[in-house]
Order: sequence, then structure tokens, then C-alpha cells
Amino acid sequence: MGPGNAATGTVRLRPGYWCECWTETVRGGTEGPVLVASFDAYTASQADRWVSVTLRVISPALDADASDAAWTWLYDDRIETRRALLRREPCTVTIRHSNTRITWAIRPVLHLPLAHSEAATHPASAIQQRSTATPAADSTPHRTPRVSS
Repeated sequence: MGPGNAATGTVRLRPGYWCECWTETVRGGTEGPVLVASFDAYTASQADRWVSVTLRVISPALDADASDAAWTWLYDDRIETRRALLRREPCTVTIRHSNTRITWAIRPVLHLPLAHSEAATHPASAIQQRSTATPAADSTPHRTPRVSS
């Protein structure tokens, strides 16, 4: 049954964040956004750090403008993202490298714990990609911290 009370069948939902990274060809692309990574974070710090680590890793491969935008978010705008997450507001961070827009979308969720959460015990469909939908346009907060180049 997972964390909770097995006698009553209740399960405690745990607040957290669902994080996704999407890429999209900006000019001349025929396909829509493509989900390239997802992550379930249990704290605002974990969600924020996922974007931060990813930007630090890819920044050397970005063009100069995108790299500058990434470092501006890391040093100047990251605090706004963290504050929004602590208020449980969804956030996006976007950079543009050459002809590609990369967007990290983070939204608050309630995690439902799974009993005996091992890959071998789940059906194949539960192990596959968790999300195939594009980020919802209405998932951005009033003041969304964004980085663009």
C-alpha cells in the first residue's frame, strides 16, 4: 500500500514537483516540442537544482548568447525560480541555442507512493515514458522567470 495506514487503506500524498525538459526547432521545424527528460523532485531545491546542474553541464556546448543567458539565469534569475517554486507555482526556464529552444518546465504535483516500487514488478506501460503531452500554456505563473537569448 505504500506509506500510510494499511488498516484503513489510506495513503499519504507527498507534495513535490514534476520537471520536464523540452526541445523545439524554432525556425523551419515541422515537429512540435519533444520531451527529452523528466524528473520527479520532492523539494523546490531538488527541482531548481535539476535545471541548474543541467545548464552548467551543457553551457560549454551552447553558442555564446545561449551560454550567457544560461549563466545569467544561474547567477541572477535563479532565485526568482526558487521563490516561485516555494510558493508552489509552476515555472519555466527557456534558452535558445542556434535554431533550438530548450525549455525546462516545473510544476507542483502530489506524488502517490507506489507499493514495492521496483521496475520488475510494474507492467511495461508503467515503465515507459511518463508524459507525452506538451507543456500546457496555462501552466505558467503570473511572474514566470525566463531566460532567452
